[in-house]
Amino acid sequence: FRESLSTEKFISLAYKTIEEDDLKFPLIYGEGKKARVMATIGVTRGLGDHDLKVHDSNIYIKPFLSSSPEVRVYDLLQYEHGPDDVLILATDGLWDVLLNEEVAEAVTNFLPNCDPDDPHRYTLAAQDLVMRARGVLKDRGWRISNDRLGSGDDISVYVIPLIHGNKQS
Repeated sequence: FRESLSTEKFISLAYKTIEEDDLKFPLIYGEGKKARVMATIGVTRGLGDHDLKVHDSNIYIKPFLSSSPEVRVYDLLQYEHGPDDVLILATDGLWDVLLNEEVAEAVTNFLPNCDPDDPHRYTLAAQDLVMRARGVLKDRGWRISNDRLGSGDDISVYVIPLIHGNKQS
């Protein structure tokens, strides 16, 4: 059934019979990075929270999550590393608001401005990433570059130098 409008646009109305499954709460609620298992916990979360239950129920969340991590192997002995070659290990508080390329660019620009002999240069780089992910407090909440929302999550960042990884003992 279509109804013609003066602007030549159409409205399409479709009829659907409601089934029992349509009334069930979805296992995965939300989309993208906001997706939650039973609207409670992030889909990618798999460690800890063994006793976590769906709100107002006796349903445990844990059986719906996988605690098998994604593992990648990088052979440190296969490459020569300099003082600016690092591994970034961070929680989703960073990765939910910054792209891999933004993080790489930030660290690539930050480290050359530090004294290579400064024992705190990697800690300072990690702090810089935390501040980029949190943003600044404005009228409409925490904001990062391009007026995007800053992270409202916990943010933990480690900047791990790879330079010592290619030295055999």
